[in-house]
Amino acid sequence: MGQEISDVTRAKRKNLVGLATVFHSWWSRRHGHAPPTSDTDARSLPPERQTGPRAGVLWRMRTTVKDEPGSLAALCTALAGRQVDILSLQTHPLAVGTVDEFLLRAPGELEASELTRVVAAAGGADTWIERADAHDLVDAPTRVLGLAARTALDAAELPLALRQLVGRCTIRQTPAVPVGGGRAPEGVPVEGVLEDTVMRLRAPEGGVITVERPYLPFTPTEFARARALVDLDARLGPRLPHGHDVLTLPEGNDITVRRADTRDLEAAREMHERCSARTLGLRYHGPVGDADRYLNHLLNPRFGRTLAVQTASGRIVGLGHLLWDGDETEVALLVEDKWQRRGVGAELLRRLVGMALAAGCESVYAVTQASNTGMVAAMRGLGVPLDYQIEEGTLVITARLDVDARVTTRAEAP
Repeated sequence: MGQEISDVTRAKRKNLVGLATVFHSWWSRRHGHAPPTSDTDARSLPPERQTGPRAGVLWRMRTTVKDEPGSLAALCTALAGRQVDILSLQTHPLAVGTVDEFLLRAPGELEASELTRVVAAAGGADTWIERADAHDLVDAPTRVLGLAARTALDAAELPLALRQLVGRCTIRQTPAVPVGGGRAPEGVPVEGVLEDTVMRLRAPEGGVITVERPYLPFTPTEFARARALVDLDARLGPRLPHGHDVLTLPEGNDITVRRADTRDLEAAREMHERCSARTLGLRYHGPVGDADRYLNHLLNPRFGRTLAVQTASGRIVGLGHLLWDGDETEVALLVEDKWQRRGVGAELLRRLVGMALAAGCESVYAVTQASNTGMVAAMRGLGVPLDYQIEEGTLVITARLDVDARVTTRAEAP
């Protein structure tokens, strides 16, 4: 599956000199297919890491059985024979057969390959299995209601909610009018389209939401749930969570940090006009005159989350973006010249990383220039492991957000 990145990210990187060639191997590694069955960490934990009321390993498993009496009973009996507990079960009826989805607790020494053989011997076919964790212990109705509530509070939650709804997948949203020009995406009917491992849904504000999971076909039940979530989002319209924080900078100035969206478009353009060509060039990596073209996309909560820094007079002097880039997450900062080197960028970055952690992101990356010492310092200030890729002045910094990483941030940022 060749993953497409968002229009803004695509346009930005197109302007980087030699980036397509220089970072070909890096980009292929980071923007490849969804994990195949053989690469889903389908192996047992070492004994010292097996914890819980009963030592064992949690697995998510999906298999197809014949739609006839006794088929599910035979499968459950076979699992019980290997001391495997069935913690939850969902059934997805198909035209031929039934897909059964299990949450299992198995003995630590039982490998995924052995589980698959046990299931196959009991009549299961097209079996898929991956490691699960404690979050999967929530039953399906509760999980779906929780995702609906998150989506209702914040329009930026839709891509994340879809990902958690259907599991490991790649989500792309193509706007009705591409930012960089070109052909508009092919439309989809109101009811959406399900094609085996691909779902295409009509985005509430136009364009297309594509959900792809090549290693596991979607069931009609999953398609119906995803369509209902998108429909809920469309009915609620534009929305952002309320709240803001007033902070005092070391020099004594008070600033407000809050969420922003397309309603802040004019104020963001005015900030662009106050920024120097060098500042805009460091942020957008291309012709300075194109900077305004990106704003409507960047401020759209469909493509990520934006934080704005506002002065007491109401003027926006800084913007921080957390952008959903397929399987990856990008962070980007723009701070007005007069407000640079005053801790504004570091504050924005800490909050964006807090949002990424709350969203379950394992890493974030920033694309900048080697001469952008302010961005480099802000990333280093996170206190997490960093990877650097640099060539011809272009720098990609990836921060690995390990579970135990000590990030000085606020996950509950406004």
